[in-house]
Amino acid sequence: MKARAFSYARPSTVMEALEAFEGSGEDASYIAGGQSLVPALALRLQAPQLLIDIAHIETLRGVELQGDWLRIGALTRHCEVLADPLIRMHAPLYSEAAPHVAHPAIRNKGTLGGSISHADPASEFPAMTLALGAELEIANRDGTRRVAADDFFVDLFQTAIEPGELLVAIHVPVVRPGHRWAFHELARRRGDFALVGCGILAEFADDVVEEIRIAFFSVGSTPIRARQAEDSLMGKRLDQAAIAAAQALVGDDIDPPEDEHVPPAMKRHLARVLLGRLLGQIARQAP
Repeated sequence: MKARAFSYARPSTVMEALEAFEGSGEDASYIAGGQSLVPALALRLQAPQLLIDIAHIETLRGVELQGDWLRIGALTRHCEVLADPLIRMHAPLYSEAAPHVAHPAIRNKGTLGGSISHADPASEFPAMTLALGAELEIANRDGTRRVAADDFFVDLFQTAIEPGELLVAIHVPVVRPGHRWAFHELARRRGDFALVGCGILAEFADDVVEEIRIAFFSVGSTPIRARQAEDSLMGKRLDQAAIAAAQALVGDDIDPPEDEHVPPAMKRHLARVLLGRLLGQIARQAP
């Protein structure tokens, strides 16, 4: 199939993009890297009258340290997430996840903001946004607002972005000396969507867990925090008993959909295995 005929706009500012969307009668789509939208257009899963190309808006680019927060422009490409030293230093779960995102051709075009806005529950970056405790900066005609990652992912491919609004930046609280982190996913082949994936960011004091965020992907309609497992680890040392207790709870935290190829029971098993591996890895990071 081919995409339906559409009009094209190439704004140079965020406000021009928002005005173009409003002028379309809300029958428009924003496009940047296009790694998800272009296939959807070709299959006519989406058929907007207007395509708004935001790839040339310079204010949507750049990575900048702003006090205790790292601001990452929404147009930052996957390959830049992988290579950027500020991201590796201050938001390392993005850097850890980036090599697992599809293949180099896609990483060279796809954008971090596009991945997060698309909110595919099997994608790495939305879940790492959740694990990092990031805030999403969203622009509309009245200005901008920031939404916590915990409130951003609403349902399958649905986010807190309202029609016509545009994600302009991701704000990540920088990691501190007491933080430890780990990421991994289980997939049939490198570059395939993961069967189960997980990222963990934990803060320790005297080898005791003070705060922890465990985010899974490919196990529900959105990226999911394993809150029962998190609660079980608070105030604990990461010994074998604490890890086993968290593993026992994680099956109740996630909600794998029915799948004839990988049934929910198998995904829960894989999630327990992966959580045990990652918590063990974090435990070994002790100074």
